[in-house]
Amino acid sequence: MKTYKTALLLLLLAVKAGATMAQTDSLSAKKDTVAWSQELDGVIVKAQRQLIKQEIDRVGYDVQADEDSKTETVLDMLRKVPMVTIDGEDKILVKGNSNFKIHRNGRLDPSMTKNAKEILKAMPASAVKRIEVVTDPGAREDAEGVDAILNIVMMDTRKMDGVTGSVSGTYSSLKMPSLSTYLATQFGKAIVSVNYGFNDMSEEATSNHTIRENTFVGTGNTQRIDANGSSPGNLHYADINASYDIDSLNLLSASFGGYFFKVNVQGGGPISMFDAAENLLYSYDEHYWLPRYRHHSWDGRLDYQHKTRRKGEQFTLSYLLALTRQHSEQETTYSQLQNVPFDYDGYLSNSREHFTEHTFQADYMRPLWEGHRLQVGTKYIDRRNSSEKRQDYYHSSLPSLNTAFDHSTQVAAAYADYLWSMEKWTARAGLRYEYSHLKGRFSDGSSDDFGKHLSDWVPQASVKYQIDAAQSLKLSYTTSLNRPGISYLNPAVAAFPGSVQFGNAHLVSSTTRTIALTYMKVGQKLTFNITPKFQFSNDNIGAINYAEGDTRYSTYGNVIRHRRWQVQGYVQWKPFDKTTFVANLDAWHSRFENPEQQLSLNSTNLWYYFNLSQKLPWKLQATVSTYGQVGRASQNIYSTYEPYNRYSFSLQRSFLSDDRLTVRLTANSLFHKRQHFETRTVQGDVLGWSDTVNKQNGRWFRVSVSYRFGKLKASVKKTETTINNDDEVGGIVK
Repeated sequence: MKTYKTALLLLLLAVKAGATMAQTDSLSAKKDTVAWSQELDGVIVKAQRQLIKQEIDRVGYDVQADEDSKTETVLDMLRKVPMVTIDGEDKILVKGNSNFKIHRNGRLDPSMTKNAKEILKAMPASAVKRIEVVTDPGAREDAEGVDAILNIVMMDTRKMDGVTGSVSGTYSSLKMPSLSTYLATQFGKAIVSVNYGFNDMSEEATSNHTIRENTFVGTGNTQRIDANGSSPGNLHYADINASYDIDSLNLLSASFGGYFFKVNVQGGGPISMFDAAENLLYSYDEHYWLPRYRHHSWDGRLDYQHKTRRKGEQFTLSYLLALTRQHSEQETTYSQLQNVPFDYDGYLSNSREHFTEHTFQADYMRPLWEGHRLQVGTKYIDRRNSSEKRQDYYHSSLPSLNTAFDHSTQVAAAYADYLWSMEKWTARAGLRYEYSHLKGRFSDGSSDDFGKHLSDWVPQASVKYQIDAAQSLKLSYTTSLNRPGISYLNPAVAAFPGSVQFGNAHLVSSTTRTIALTYMKVGQKLTFNITPKFQFSNDNIGAINYAEGDTRYSTYGNVIRHRRWQVQGYVQWKPFDKTTFVANLDAWHSRFENPEQQLSLNSTNLWYYFNLSQKLPWKLQATVSTYGQVGRASQNIYSTYEPYNRYSFSLQRSFLSDDRLTVRLTANSLFHKRQHFETRTVQGDVLGWSDTVNKQNGRWFRVSVSYRFGKLKASVKKTETTINNDDEVGGIVK
């Protein structure tokens, strides 16, 4: 009998393994996606589902394979994704910097990109299937101005079975509730999904206290600021996706979505100036208020995909409309004036910014012969920005400031991308050409109109070798462009006591190149990834800060030479059946140079994230995580960020059949009521430091509840290619 059972068990294993291999396209996919279990007469055979998967151009994190996804937010899950870091103020970095864009299901999501932190903090991870870091975008996207793409892949499967959906909600001790819901259903050949989220930001949750000190090198005088602020308000985001199967070869898909937020920003505090001998020169109290700060961003797209009878051959036409509207009205008043060097006691500032973009794209993909594939395409972007600003001073002889600036960019691009694979080798090479015309117009006549014609060639290449079933090695070279947005270009002067800010209408696109080598090993108990890389740029767009007397001036220019030596690593270790340890590490040495100001800055930094998860009796799961920074990090030529550490504890349990209901309790920074985030300005005409305390980084408690209903077997189909516009920096932002 035992022999019979053993033979039957081996037969089942063989059949299961054969079916899995037949459905898998590549050797790496076999290792990374197998997940199943079978029980026979008390004998259980298991294969652990891997969290990490590597392809020629990306690294993916399987969110649904992580138990924390039932109640965590997408921002929480991002901390576990290789090559993604989140600092002490929830600022997201990909591959070590903030120059990235966010895609949803492989398509650019302009609204999410512009306000990533708030939206991803409110979005439940239970609605996300996978998070991908596109490390080496092909020629199709490579010139779009990013070092990487963060692709959020929503839940999807093969077929629909009625109405499916999920509801998630959280509430914290900071009085910060959030709610989100997802619904999907089918009407004949059409599948529709709707996603909506709401996040309320209380005054307590957004309150902050900052102490800042600035010393002017030329005069020796020191400015001290003690400020409190808050920005209570609410954020709404929503999107609707639909697809229609015309027939087996033709697919039509459409989507519309975006976000809207309204906040009541207010704050202020005493500001004083002292000479080198600590004698008071002047002082005043500042209070600012933005009662009408509104920002909304929407985008809609339409994709048509046609497949031929030849396997793998397809043609796609795409259109994208992106809109952003921002309006702010700020009133600032000054009181307790003592010997101040300005003749007004406040001002009223009103600004409006509009962004409209139309994009048309055509893509064609064709397998040439076995192991060879060619993709070509063309793209046209019509991007228009406008900005209007008025500033009126109270009780002053100064005239009102009125500026109106329009800026347009037309981009025409063509690309070719070639993919070759044979046995253990995979290679990809591409070339993209972009022609762009930039035009600026000052409708108020304050300056002369201008225009520029730019041409750029953008190459990229990568090669991957599958050493064996568990190990791979990849070498890549990428190039990216960045074009300035309207907030960098707008030359409107904003004058405040002690500071003046303005844009630079003559900025041009900048180029960044990266060389990287990636080694990855995937095992049942241990999976790890290590990527040493070198990145360099000679014409980066950067801030230019200088001082005249005790007044600071800020603008932008193509003035930064940047060199970065970097090593990124990821470890997933399962020492025991119910224990999982995850480490995400990012170490780099950066050098910034500004030849015009004869400045250079070196910094060495290690960013870390550690997570330990343990399954307990009674279906409980306990998690401990910590993240932070060792060494002083720098993102510009002038300042550095001081080391910091954050930590949290959580306990989670699922209820009902199929674990449909999950509850999670989280304690953040349990032993620290407040956490500090410090920066230092170490060179330039103004030196100083700042220390900010934000309650969201200190002690708080949160309860999270999620419930899913129906059979989650559906999502809206997507065309396999669509529009991605990722080239702009310094555009309309929060």
